[in-house]
Amino acid sequence: MFFHASRELKYRSPYGAQPTDTEVTIRTDASKDVTEVTFCYAYGLYGFSYHEEPMHEIKTADKETTMYETRLMIPHEPGLVFYWFRFKEPETVEITDEEGNVTEDTRIATRYYVMEGDVENGSGKLYHEPPRIGADEDKYPYAWQITAYDKNFKTPDKMKGALIYQIFPDRFARDNEFTVERMMNASPREERVYHEDWYEDVDIKGKPSTGYLACDFFGGSLKGIKEHLDYIKSLGIDIIYLNPIFEARSSHRYDTADYLSVDPMLGGNSAFAEFKDACEERGIKLILDGVFSHTGADSRYFNKFGRYDGVGAFEAYEKGKESPYRSWYNFYKNEDGYTVYDSWWGFPDLPNVDENDLSYRSFIFGEGGVVDTWMGRGASGLRLDVSDELPDSFIRQMRDVIKTKTHGQGMLVGEVWEDASNKCSYGSYRDFMLGRTHDSVMGYTFRTTALEFLQGYVSAKVFNSRLEGFRERYPAESYYCIMNLLSSHDVPRVYTMMSKPYDTDNKEDQQKICVPPEEASRCADLCKLGIALQIGYVGAPCIYYGDEILMNGYKDPFNRRTYPWGKVSREGNEHLEYVRKLTDLRVKNQVLRTGLYRTLYTSEDVIVFERYLDNEGRDAFGNTVLPSQGARRVIVVLNRGSKGVYFSFDDSEKEFKVSEIAKASVDFASETIVNGVSFSPMQVGVAPLSALFVVYG
Repeated sequence: MFFHASRELKYRSPYGAQPTDTEVTIRTDASKDVTEVTFCYAYGLYGFSYHEEPMHEIKTADKETTMYETRLMIPHEPGLVFYWFRFKEPETVEITDEEGNVTEDTRIATRYYVMEGDVENGSGKLYHEPPRIGADEDKYPYAWQITAYDKNFKTPDKMKGALIYQIFPDRFARDNEFTVERMMNASPREERVYHEDWYEDVDIKGKPSTGYLACDFFGGSLKGIKEHLDYIKSLGIDIIYLNPIFEARSSHRYDTADYLSVDPMLGGNSAFAEFKDACEERGIKLILDGVFSHTGADSRYFNKFGRYDGVGAFEAYEKGKESPYRSWYNFYKNEDGYTVYDSWWGFPDLPNVDENDLSYRSFIFGEGGVVDTWMGRGASGLRLDVSDELPDSFIRQMRDVIKTKTHGQGMLVGEVWEDASNKCSYGSYRDFMLGRTHDSVMGYTFRTTALEFLQGYVSAKVFNSRLEGFRERYPAESYYCIMNLLSSHDVPRVYTMMSKPYDTDNKEDQQKICVPPEEASRCADLCKLGIALQIGYVGAPCIYYGDEILMNGYKDPFNRRTYPWGKVSREGNEHLEYVRKLTDLRVKNQVLRTGLYRTLYTSEDVIVFERYLDNEGRDAFGNTVLPSQGARRVIVVLNRGSKGVYFSFDDSEKEFKVSEIAKASVDFASETIVNGVSFSPMQVGVAPLSALFVVYG
């Protein structure tokens, strides 16, 4: 027998990711016949140093097992520490001789104890070989991970637990002065498609001469968003994250044409100034989308089509002219003598830039450059598109400049789809969660895990173990800022996903995908569970515009349809009120933003977790939460199942307890939120496909 569990303080203390220059105590239990218990570890980031050391016995009252201990110094340099265990134990083997006689023999075998996946307490299993941890290796078996982050790492308090609203600018709202003529004349290009009707569907064909280029426009503007700020604030929103607003050819604007100018279609720089002021009046901060791994071919920097004044990089290469942008791009001639260049995923409309080119870095980070300009204009931070395609040094410089320009209060969020604490790309682990690059990242891992649970693919136990794994590996400073989303401009909308649509890459088929009428009620209930999870769990909930009214939409561009002002369905309005009810709960209770977390109960379909303050009324960061800032404890129950569940909550003993009970005389809770509860004990029933918030004290 051998045992270690990284999420139990008995075996690893302190919990989770650790600041540099600290110490972690590691313990194991082993049966008496186990010998030569060895602690094996490796640490580093771009390269790893491997080590092993014997663990020493410590005295316990247990006569059946021996506890072993080692104390690990967390390195001075931020990086990753991986560890596992090696030991020896007797092994009985059967030996068959030539005549078929079987005898038993005992020998000493070497064993490895490695981490096992999807286990709630972070325990492990025996294996015949050590883990693989190299960036290019198939990482199985698994090692335990300690994220060693910069001890001075601090994220802005305003981002911890904030409520975020994501807007795709062209599709949210036209302003009251909108005219089709103004839209068409703002920045005309022959390949653009203009929608006169706000309510018609997105284009999937483009012009006959060009084909589909994502160049269809509805005329949403910054002024249109400004005119709906009171609606946004009614959702409790603290931060608006805008998909790109810089001038560009396409409607998604990830093909930047001018980093220093708001697209004329959105109202230009003056519209941004007015919008920013209106947001400030309501206490709303702005995060802008920054695309720095590539530009548009149709831009003042590359200028392939000659639509901008001056010499762009393309003309400079083709005709041997001088251009300040020539060194940003990598050109060459193919075997047929044609000019080609590096581009993002092979799309010629998106030429890659060399982020290590110092003139490019000067333009982005220097005085009067991109970061300086937008922080000076009042943006509170940036979201980095495709962070894993930017050099770590570039992101570190980005963070340093943002912090300098904002007196430490600016926010930097990365687009990372995988576990950002151990993300590998281009042959190396990445410096994403070590306190030197991003403040935090988009929560695509949260989305994946939540959908797996809500759609019924994994149990609540597996769901909890996966979330606990992320919480264990991320620094708290980052984890409380992670942008926990269920939908975005890059993935299907959550309401549509709850119907488990068939997958297809055919846009004509995708256009038809929506929730069938007979599944609408169930899918809406699952979406309620989704928003309840976002509101109750650790992190910064991010609502993609329209999710609050159950908008349908499969993959891009159907997840980017217009918000149906004045035509919201009855079910959509009911869901909107539910969302408002829960966001108001988070606004009024600081414990849901920065409170401590623990899971109280899991089964196949049910998870119960708690957000709480410690005995001195302090949150996860040691800050005192005043009585005027709401409850000291909120318990969240999510029931994905088709049957009701009944619980007893008992606060009469030292440790708060929750246990499932028979129905007895308990009825389903009549309200989503139960306020002012006194436990001793309290019994509640939770209906099928329902969430319950129990607000205590």
